[in-house]
Amino acid sequence: MKKTIVTAALLAVSLTASFSASAEDKMVKFPIAGAMAANDAQQRLGDSVKFYFADQQTPKVASKITSDKTSQRTNGFGKSAEKACNWVFLSAMLALQKRATEVGADAVVNIVSNFKDQEFASQTEYECADGAIMAGVALKGDFVKLAK
Repeated sequence: MKKTIVTAALLAVSLTASFSASAEDKMVKFPIAGAMAANDAQQRLGDSVKFYFADQQTPKVASKITSDKTSQRTNGFGKSAEKACNWVFLSAMLALQKRATEVGADAVVNIVSNFKDQEFASQTEYECADGAIMAGVALKGDFVKLAK
């Protein structure tokens, strides 16, 4: 009986260790335009807050309010990396939009991917951590009031 318990415990530890090793995130890049075209993203985000990625040209900024970041994860099990990443990208954008509204900003500028504090700046692509079970997108940006 004792030997069976020890064997079961060792098996559980070995399965957990092998699962952890295979569940590491692989960083992938996808087009922002594709993510904005999926999941009704444009409609769900509306136009109350404008978004500008990396060094994208922006209208004149009247004032910078704050900088902030968001990190979102979603279940990626049984989904393609692109489908899971586009979904979690939308979640991250909605979080930025919510924060902008909270602080009185009408735009978020200099948006960059920032997974585990590793920046990836692009006007056309975002970075996503694609794992065996979860997908994650982390974004950061500056919350501003645009000049009228």
